[in-house]
Amino acid sequence: MATTIKEIATALEKFAPLPLQDGFDNAGLQIGLTDAEVTGVLLCLDVTEQIIDEATALGYNLIISHHPLLFRPLKRITGSNYVERCVIKALANGISIYSAHTNLDNAHNGVNYHIANKLGLKNVRILVPKENSLLKLAVYVPVSHAEVVREALFNAGCGNIGNYDSCSYNIEGTGTFRAHEGCNPYCGSIGSIHNEAEVRIETILPTYLKNKAISALLKAHPYEEPAYDLYPTENKWSSVGSGVIGELEDECDEKSFLLNIKETFSAGCVKHTPFRGKPIKRVALCGGAGASFASAALSSGADLYLTGEARYHELFDNTDKMMYAIIGHYESEQYTTEILHDIISHEYPDLPIKTTSISTNPINCL
Repeated sequence: MATTIKEIATALEKFAPLPLQDGFDNAGLQIGLTDAEVTGVLLCLDVTEQIIDEATALGYNLIISHHPLLFRPLKRITGSNYVERCVIKALANGISIYSAHTNLDNAHNGVNYHIANKLGLKNVRILVPKENSLLKLAVYVPVSHAEVVREALFNAGCGNIGNYDSCSYNIEGTGTFRAHEGCNPYCGSIGSIHNEAEVRIETILPTYLKNKAISALLKAHPYEEPAYDLYPTENKWSSVGSGVIGELEDECDEKSFLLNIKETFSAGCVKHTPFRGKPIKRVALCGGAGASFASAALSSGADLYLTGEARYHELFDNTDKMMYAIIGHYESEQYTTEILHDIISHEYPDLPIKTTSISTNPINCL
């Protein structure tokens, strides 16, 4: 049975929903139509003309990258730069392009978790959790339907707190209402005040799932006019956000740990701040350009902060309190294709999938 781009996108976005992406980003389908049938998938970090040539030679019509080809709107497509040339070549060869970027960075078990696993970190958790991204939902349900409504909400994505799911709080009480002419009440009589044993169900949900949760609630609830409330919360979303922090199984001296990083990520060079003469145990990291989260790493008690890029002057602060290691943007995120491969192959094991054999790293070391 043929697999469509929409089905591939659905699998990816189940793991890393598009609303998790940062405001500057442009993740999702870049080029192509969602109902197109997929002949094969080529995975890469960056989309270049060589990558498109490779997909064409393989007979694959879908490229999935980590970095989006299109970050900004194009005013013209004349082939004046590599982005425009890629668009022209992709369209000419019937190739679609999909990108999973900061939504995959910010997702639970996403890019930064994967980097942490490569380094053998334990007790890995989000370094900078997302804020202003959660809602509390309270709904009043007759006792007879409380379980049905709870399950509907959980299936819609409500009730996840850290590594727990199906989380809710339930209070029994009495609801009152009077149905007017023209109503079709589940219980009670037209014109009479009715008392019903009800349960107030409270649960948590991501803001982007609000419409899905309300739709599920209304479908499962027996009342003609269910009563429910939504509240914004100031809770941090601890399972989603930027960077991660964890601990090594055993302490490691600074030089040995840096050499391990260099080998693990095949880095031509590991730039680092001066040795502090202290062992490395707690490590914070963020792939790509993650220097802006270094202060959070310091506040979290990290002995070392690993990222792909950092500006020169950013490294002067707090180097006596925490080491910095910079391995390169490409090097830090190169294994993102392994996550993409696992997601797609799990859902579509018979679909041809290949990770590019081309290094798109524009930076080389002598």
